[in-house]
Amino acid sequence: MLLITGGMGFIGLHTARAFLDAGEDVVITRFRTWREPSFIKDEYGKRVIVESLDATSPFDCIDLVKKHKVDGIVHLAVPGLGALSAAEDFRVNTLGLINILEAGRINGVRRVSIASSVAVYSGVKEGPMREDMPLPLAATNPTEAFKKTDEVLGGHYADRTGLDVKFLRISGIWGPLYHSMSNLPSRMVHGALKGGTVDLSGGRGGVPFAEDTGDMCYVKDCAKGIVAVHQAPTLQHRSYNVSAGVATSNGALRDAVLQAVPGVQIALKDGKGPGFKPNAQLDLTRTTGETGYKPDYDVVKGVADYVAWLKAGNAV
Repeated sequence: MLLITGGMGFIGLHTARAFLDAGEDVVITRFRTWREPSFIKDEYGKRVIVESLDATSPFDCIDLVKKHKVDGIVHLAVPGLGALSAAEDFRVNTLGLINILEAGRINGVRRVSIASSVAVYSGVKEGPMREDMPLPLAATNPTEAFKKTDEVLGGHYADRTGLDVKFLRISGIWGPLYHSMSNLPSRMVHGALKGGTVDLSGGRGGVPFAEDTGDMCYVKDCAKGIVAVHQAPTLQHRSYNVSAGVATSNGALRDAVLQAVPGVQIALKDGKGPGFKPNAQLDLTRTTGETGYKPDYDVVKGVADYVAWLKAGNAV
């Protein structure tokens, strides 16, 4: 049995589905959110067990792992960005990390895989981003701060206890169930399906530049990568990139959306923005070499799948 903390979330539900397809039964945790997407709801109460969990409670974490005889943990739970005060954000993130690690150690789980982020590469001026790159100690945003901290403290914990801990450096993820609309692919797709002119001016930094790029990983590929790393019998390193592995321009994303939803207008600024980063993709050499993971979705295939999902009547 596998435990996925934050399993009722956007990435969590897709990851749960991917583990089911790979032969694992799962326990997924929730805090306040409840979702029943069509691709997994029929498994609730069968191969998917849903449990409420406050990860800041050490005894609840230990008891949950023991109750279900969990032999592996994928830790995806994280507070919403900006949802908590600075002190509370620190408390929830840090206690959640140590409690999940302790629950895994005490109950003898095989591996704990922890969600890190592309944000750890924020201070790197040029890609491709590789796991063995030296990273600046400074952090410019909460995600960068907490994920760098998780990798340092979680790695130290693993060294001291012998627990097998892996970190999943996840790139920008988009696709079905994404709800905050803060990433560009989702804003473009949802905007295009409304018809007319898509207004992108409300995003961070205003209207995006056409030649700016990012590693835009479709959520189904992200889930596949998480499964590949967690289920690998042996791994040689501690951190693994989970991404599309290519830098996609905003212009190419727009072209994919227009191909799937013809007739709309999507304006982008010409050229590159002041924050342009060459080769802004995460390098997959390590992940593919040790696990065999390869993404299935390029941006065209991903947009088409996302549009079909929304046209089928799904709200997000």
